[in-house]
Amino acid sequence: MKRSFLRPVLAAGLLSALALASCKDYLEALSPSVYTNAVAFSNVSNAGSAVIGVYDPLSGDNGYGLRLPLAFGYDTDEGQNRPGAPDGGGRDVNRYRMTAGTTELPGPFATLYQGIERANICIEQIPLMSLYTNGTPAEKQQLRRLYAECLALRAVYYLELVRNWGDVPAPFVPSNDTNLTPAKTDSNVIYDQLLSDLAIAARYLPWRNQADYNPYERFTKGAAKALRARIALYRGGYQPKGAQMVRTPDYLDAYRLARAECDTLLRNRNQHTLNPSFERVWRNISGLSFDTQYGEIMFEAAMGSGSAASDSKLGATNGPRLSQYSRWGQAGGAIVMLPTYFYAFDSTDTRRDVTITLYRNVDATPTVINSVAANAMTDGKFRRDWRLPLLTGTTQNLGMNWPIVRFADVLLMFAEAQNELAGPTAAYNGTTPVQALEEVRQRAFPAASYRALPATQTSTATAFFTTLVNERWLEFGGESIRKYDLIRWNLLGTKIAETKANLNAFVAGTGAYANVPQYVYEYNISPEQLRYARSLYRPAPSTAATFTVTTGGVTYAAKRVSWRAGITAGYITDVASNYVPNTGDELMAFPQSVLDTNPNLKQNYGY
Repeated sequence: MKRSFLRPVLAAGLLSALALASCKDYLEALSPSVYTNAVAFSNVSNAGSAVIGVYDPLSGDNGYGLRLPLAFGYDTDEGQNRPGAPDGGGRDVNRYRMTAGTTELPGPFATLYQGIERANICIEQIPLMSLYTNGTPAEKQQLRRLYAECLALRAVYYLELVRNWGDVPAPFVPSNDTNLTPAKTDSNVIYDQLLSDLAIAARYLPWRNQADYNPYERFTKGAAKALRARIALYRGGYQPKGAQMVRTPDYLDAYRLARAECDTLLRNRNQHTLNPSFERVWRNISGLSFDTQYGEIMFEAAMGSGSAASDSKLGATNGPRLSQYSRWGQAGGAIVMLPTYFYAFDSTDTRRDVTITLYRNVDATPTVINSVAANAMTDGKFRRDWRLPLLTGTTQNLGMNWPIVRFADVLLMFAEAQNELAGPTAAYNGTTPVQALEEVRQRAFPAASYRALPATQTSTATAFFTTLVNERWLEFGGESIRKYDLIRWNLLGTKIAETKANLNAFVAGTGAYANVPQYVYEYNISPEQLRYARSLYRPAPSTAATFTVTTGGVTYAAKRVSWRAGITAGYITDVASNYVPNTGDELMAFPQSVLDTNPNLKQNYGY
């Protein structure tokens, strides 16, 4: 079973560092305590504990334990977070109708700056330690690695700020040394600094197989390079600037940087590569274990201790909906995946039934599962019923880590960058974009059903880009990547409109959905053994409340469940209901509390 490396030493990390005591509101420092920088950075051990404190804001409800991945990443052509009426919080974020007073905004915003402040202190103080220049070779190596971890962590925090809020205040030194009411810094200036920082970090960090610490919950060379490639693609992509989506003229330079970093990773497969089983990647996460053989998940945010401040609600807030009486415990089913996303997968694509769940337990019978209507499919990569050991009851903090970056993304980032620079069939150090994409896709299919993509999808850069957009959609469902991909490609509005048109066709049973049944019929051959009487790809022969099916010599009364019939006009309207292109909806509003404390910070366009 996975044991988080970070949690057991976290308290020591925080107690060792005065200035790591965080920020009030988001840049106003708290009062000093008896702990000083001189103590926190007096030796390698104390400095290491301080750096653990820099990791801590990744976790908890206001980090990757809940709001950053689940509240901020929707609505898209994948799905929705908590369909329903306005609530002044998460639903307003997801429906693109937030205001400065939306309740989900202040916590994550402050937490990200807390992480930046802690990183800034360590980045400033560690090189000032006498051991940094005069220590033993081992001490100097350890301190440079700690310094590099903080550079990488600061990049994670800033990436979240910029991709959600755009131009933001960007202190790169501790708050006690600088203006506490800074104005915005242009996002490209921030990205350029992060790219420079990560180049330094990658030099000092060890590869996964060379690390003498947990290389899954702490940064390694591979993770830093993958993050640098990701930030380069954001730097080279479209960014919201007022009423326009803007791409800088030098964007190809960023693509070259992304290609170079990915290429290095492709040539070091002994460090990170694809796990042959897509399902196993996610069973590892839900089962609280690390993939020590393949290292596909290159860096994951550590969760633990059972509190809202440092654990995660992954698998409890999202995943299949489960009753508190089930043998797995209660789960909310908050993320609802769209039926048009379900049918975007080939029926033999193994990613479909990992990414999307069609079952639930909503009654007092511990082991009975039932199917869901097409309007209630949920995400499936984080599942309470996959957690090991099982944790029953209503406990929400399940200890599941959040994956920041995995190797499948490296392959597809390489494919995207090289296609943009040279086309889909041009090799770079022996690998073409088509080959990189096909490696991800081939993993998804049983050998007997895998077919290479037709030439019409890979023959030109434009055709291949369309293929890549689709492949990233299928590969990264439920990972809080799609929305930000669509923004950097300037496709968010296009895909939302396309999704609504497809949902209308789904309801009508026309076009690609002509053979989708209006109802499906479910039956259980035993507890936890749910079956469908007919295919999800052929109309049912009846619309009666029950349908008799005989299998294995046993006759069952299959119960009717709405499928196409479960989608209403109101459901379709609710998807990204308030999104309007070129009105600032690609970015979030700055929280009112932040605007009140910083007169130099101007609200984002459109709010």
